[in-house]
Amino acid sequence: MTDAAPPADTNAPNPTQAQPQQGQPAGPGFRILAQYVRDFSFENPRAPESLRIDGKPAIDLGVEMAAQGRPDGLFELDLKLSIKASHENQAVFHVELVYGGLFQLANVQEQDIEPLLLIECPRYLFPFAREIIARATADGGFYPPFMLDPIDFAAIYIARQQQIARQPVETGQA
Repeated sequence: MTDAAPPADTNAPNPTQAQPQQGQPAGPGFRILAQYVRDFSFENPRAPESLRIDGKPAIDLGVEMAAQGRPDGLFELDLKLSIKASHENQAVFHVELVYGGLFQLANVQEQDIEPLLLIECPRYLFPFAREIIARATADGGFYPPFMLDPIDFAAIYIARQQQIARQPVETGQA
């Protein structure tokens, strides 16, 4: 007698996985086809003095997103993160990262494409971009490394939509 479990039947359906039924379309979704660093810069202009500061530096964080469709039906998203750290009005470090992703959308309604690209897609790219920034600051001599707090991409998207709605509509001149 053996304590080993019998091999799993790979052809048996798994009840925990949703299976689309025949004749029904699959729900909306997306796939990440590629992730990449498009542009990256790390500056430590006052090293090694910047490594011995007392207290926490002031952080100025910038977040930008740019999405665009491609002729092949795929979508590109660039997540640009800019972090400027300063202490007593002197630069400590400056990091700029443009981290991109190539996405394939499936069964997404036209009105849902923009929110999907500017909310959900950056949520998937963010942890990888965060790790690149943490590693760069650690390699730059900063301990502990700088760890970006989570970013609420939905709030950024909503604030941008509200800003656009408040702008006056330009009328053509006759």
